[in-house]
Amino acid sequence: MSDDLLTNLNQLIDRLGARRHRALLWLSGIERETFARALRLWRARAWQAPLWLGPNPPAEDIAALPMAKVRTRLGGEQDLVVFDALSTDSGFDPDAFGAVSGTLRAGSLLVLLTPSVWTQGAPQPDADYARLAAWPYQASELSTRYLARLARRLASSPQVVYWPSGQPFPESKLPPITAEHAAKSDDADCLSADQAEVVDRLIRLRRRRPLVLSADRGRGKSAALGIAAARRLLASERELWITAPRPAAVEPVFERLAALLPQGRREGNRFQVIIDGEHAEVRFIAPDALLEAVQSERIDSRSSPTLFVDEAAAIPASLLGRWLTAFSRIAFATTVHGYEGTGRGFQLRFRARLDRQTPDWREHHLRQPIRWAENDPLETLTREFLLLDAEPAEDGHAAKALKNYEWRLIDLDRVALAEDEAALSELFGLLVQAHYRTTPADLRQLLDAPDVRLIAAYAGDICLGVCLGQLEGGFPTELATAIYHGERRPRGHLLAQSLATHAGQRDAAHARWCRILRIAVHPVARRKGVGRKLIEHLGERMESEGVERLGVSFGAEESLIAFWRAQGFVSLRLGLSREASSGEHALMMGRALSKQAEGSIESSSRDFQRLLPNLLAFDLKRIEPDLAASFLWEGPVPEIDEDDVARVAWFAEGGGELALVRPWLAKAWLAWWRDMPCESSEDEVKELVAPLFLGDESTAQQEGRKSRLRRWRLLTLRLYDHHRSRNR
Repeated sequence: MSDDLLTNLNQLIDRLGARRHRALLWLSGIERETFARALRLWRARAWQAPLWLGPNPPAEDIAALPMAKVRTRLGGEQDLVVFDALSTDSGFDPDAFGAVSGTLRAGSLLVLLTPSVWTQGAPQPDADYARLAAWPYQASELSTRYLARLARRLASSPQVVYWPSGQPFPESKLPPITAEHAAKSDDADCLSADQAEVVDRLIRLRRRRPLVLSADRGRGKSAALGIAAARRLLASERELWITAPRPAAVEPVFERLAALLPQGRREGNRFQVIIDGEHAEVRFIAPDALLEAVQSERIDSRSSPTLFVDEAAAIPASLLGRWLTAFSRIAFATTVHGYEGTGRGFQLRFRARLDRQTPDWREHHLRQPIRWAENDPLETLTREFLLLDAEPAEDGHAAKALKNYEWRLIDLDRVALAEDEAALSELFGLLVQAHYRTTPADLRQLLDAPDVRLIAAYAGDICLGVCLGQLEGGFPTELATAIYHGERRPRGHLLAQSLATHAGQRDAAHARWCRILRIAVHPVARRKGVGRKLIEHLGERMESEGVERLGVSFGAEESLIAFWRAQGFVSLRLGLSREASSGEHALMMGRALSKQAEGSIESSSRDFQRLLPNLLAFDLKRIEPDLAASFLWEGPVPEIDEDDVARVAWFAEGGGELALVRPWLAKAWLAWWRDMPCESSEDEVKELVAPLFLGDESTAQQEGRKSRLRRWRLLTLRLYDHHRSRNR
């Protein structure tokens, strides 16, 4: 160990510790030599829980962690992380980099290893690019605009500590000053006054007054949930539920519970404890299981347990809204500039619903960092490299541009976009804001995924909308047939392969599609036709390239279904199970771009409608009635004859039971529903969806049998009056 290395390294760590900051140390070179330098760093100090991320550590006593498993370390703390983006079978994983950066405490180092070509501004596709290489591409064929941008940012940033190959360890350039520390708390369990205030608000959570917590990473948000959960149990609460996109996100909650309630025990996703002779527990439930529990147990909001929702930005707003109704005491916590989901987009999408359903809701933003101090270099660099804080144009600027300029559509050049930092950040900010889950890897997909088409709407130099599409399908006949029979699964092509393999649409894999991955419109430009024009422009471009179909896949939700249906898309396939992270069923829709494709799309749509009643009666019988009504709106209007009307009238006037008239009444309901100009969410007749199509004869009010029957007869009378008035 050279004296220069030890002296300069210790000086850097000491100065970082005095400032309560962290640093990014960049090592670039050939693999053997760069690994040797990284090993010297690893051996130089008695690091706390050092972590080597990558497949090939340079010594047998170093236990490496694969990039894909980095989330198992969330909630822990390290003071050294070596991030191997150098090995031939490794690469730069944007999601792993974003996740692990938040686990480093003050006075620590994140050591990034890269090939020497990064310093020359010409990175080559690494092993992680295999995830982007959809058939028929190989990773080596892809562009590296994303890595080139990252290399430029590394080389130009004064906050990066660079250790060149063949040179001594760099001397610290940080001034030897101590940063101001966060305000301390009088609460012994809390590490900042900010965190203590949040805990107090969570303890005093009131009925029908939700609390929305937002924070950047490292502010102690999840720990605050754990402290508050423990204190609520100690006070009198006996059951508290918590949900998040994945269990790893709430590990800090369980850690705080274990620390504050040492007499308790954890069993899987439950923490159980005996308090004053009574059993109490905190239970983690995944979003899909939580929705299932809400539906199957018929949770009464008057007696429901308290619910904490962590990382709420990564969960669809429609799902959050259902929980808002079901749980009288609820808190939503979200990361503002996170590696999955953003607090800004969450609040923009969800605020209106909070105002409508629970106008007394409260919010609090955690500002004080706990693991590090303000102006931390690593936090700044991570946000910059991954565009975690990307924002669309300010509302005022966008409104002014919309007023002064006629907006236009542009086919964007991704080469130019990658080198225009302001334009890239503004465009990516739109995508982040519009989608409930956007990860750092999505930026790489935008810049380097093959066969991507990028359309944007601009007023002056302000981006008002963006549409991202990717070519799919076009498999040769033999391979398409193998996909149809479930014998082959080439990389990528989600829509084309799923429709062929799971929906039995024989020509879906052979046909050429453009799947719309994302579409986003600036809030000030919504309802002005921007989204529609973006889709039309993409369709025209695809048709000129010989692509016959547009497609889209998304978590089924009524407003999204209505939007895509208004653009001429029809339903083609519905996932039978809810996605664990979103709690929603994936819906695939399509639209023909040529006469030749129209027949195939119409045939697939008819198959979907033919299958739908059976799915609703069995596999999907627990979906929400409003969502079922959205699916049922498609298809031709059934013809109602005199016998149908007579049966409906007989039931409406007091004859028989619902079970004895269900086929005729279901037909009459469908005729009424499909005769509507659009899916109306206000008409009470939709109450018949559950008993007619989902096999659910209960009601939200838990009425008795006679009351339910009386209600159904009244609604049936309205259907009868509708059909009678149409036939006059």
